[in-house]
Parts: sequence; structure tokens; C-alpha cells
Amino acid sequence: MSGIEMAGATRVFAGGAGVRGIDLEVREGRIHALVGLNGAGKSTLMRLLLGMLAPQSGSVRIAGFDPRQAGTALGPLVGHLIEYPLAYGELTGRANLELGARLHGVRASRIRETVDGVLDELGLARYAEVRARRMSLGNRQRLGLASALQHDPRVVVLDEPTNALDPAGVILLREALLRRAAAGAAVLVSSHHLDEVARIADDITVINAGRVIGSLPPGERDLEHTFFELVRADDLNREEVPV
Repeated sequence: MSGIEMAGATRVFAGGAGVRGIDLEVREGRIHALVGLNGAGKSTLMRLLLGMLAPQSGSVRIAGFDPRQAGTALGPLVGHLIEYPLAYGELTGRANLELGARLHGVRASRIRETVDGVLDELGLARYAEVRARRMSLGNRQRLGLASALQHDPRVVVLDEPTNALDPAGVILLREALLRRAAAGAAVLVSSHHLDEVARIADDITVINAGRVIGSLPPGERDLEHTFFELVRADDLNREEVPV
């Protein structure tokens, strides 16, 4: 498998926050949603997955590699956006994407075609020559997503990608992710917007207090109710466990 695999992954910070014993599998050609309340550990999990943090125990593999040992090999294979879009404020949208394309290993002869394609795909063509610092928060988010997706990575990891997006941007992102999954990419998306992820997810994993506590069927009628009942039951169970 060359998607995502985590087995018993643990990283706990001083004070007790973090993730514990995470098992997670994201297969090629599928969109996997990771849902949880704010502070549940979603961003920490994704940082472990991308090699930004080292696990204290357990194993992590992405696109067939241990992310802490892969070096530059993951650049062409993985696209990600964690928490906030990174863009050089003095560069235009196009220049930011061209730089991102080079960093992701896109051949020089294909950079212009690649950038033009993703500008159209995410509705950014009219902002191509606008400096990033002059863009709205929503358009900077679109720019960050465009940089993560433009090289057609085999694995996509996005943390709360609909933050700051208007409805049109949400629809464009949804379609972009469906296209990439259909082409064989493994897609992991974290969110606390259940209604949105339910529209595109093949699998939904619930995380609470740094642990995987179950899964949700994407087609269920009252997904939000099921989610909150699962989290509530886990909270009550943890309160009953003697310290």
C-alpha cells in the first residue's frame, strides 16, 4: 500500500495533550475524513504523518515512506496544507504557485501548464497577477490548496481545508478532491464540518482526546447526532475511569 498507514502512533506533550495509539489507514482512490472537536488532536496527527513531529512510539508511513527518513522523496508524492496557507505576500498568485511547483518536482517544461490548470480549477485565474498580501483570507486559502494539489500528488493531506472558503470555493475544492481520488490518490481531510465531509468521504474516522474512538457511515441520515453521541459516550467513559 502506498497511501497512509499509522500503527499505534503516539506523541504526547507536556500537560497531556497529543495523540495516543493511533491506528489509521487511508487507501488509494479513497477520501478519508478525520473528524473531531477542536483540540481533539487532528492537527497533531497530521503533523506526525508528514514528519513535522516524531512519534514517541508506533509507526507512520506515507506514500510508502517513513516521513522522518524520506528526505526530498515525498515532495512529488504528497500535497498538504496544515492549519494556515503559506504564501509569500510580495509574490503574485502565479509566482507563488510556480515556486511551489518547483519544490514539488514539476518539470520546468510543465510548470506553466500546471499552474494555469490549477488557477482555473480553483477559480483563481483572475488573481494570478495579484500579490498574495492583497488577497482576501478566502483566496489565500484557495492559493494554499492550489499549491498542495497542483502537482497531482499520490497522497493529499488537508487540515480543515474549508476554513475561510465561501460556498463557491467549497464546491470547487470538493470537486478537485473527488477528481484526485478518482485518479487514484489517497486523500485525508480533517474537519469539524460533518455535513461537508459526508458529501465526499468514503470513510470517516472519529478522534477525541487524542484517540480514535470509532467511525461513522458517510451515508447515515443524522450523522451529526451520531458523532456527538459517540464523543459524549467517550467523554463519560473517560470520566468514570479512576485516575
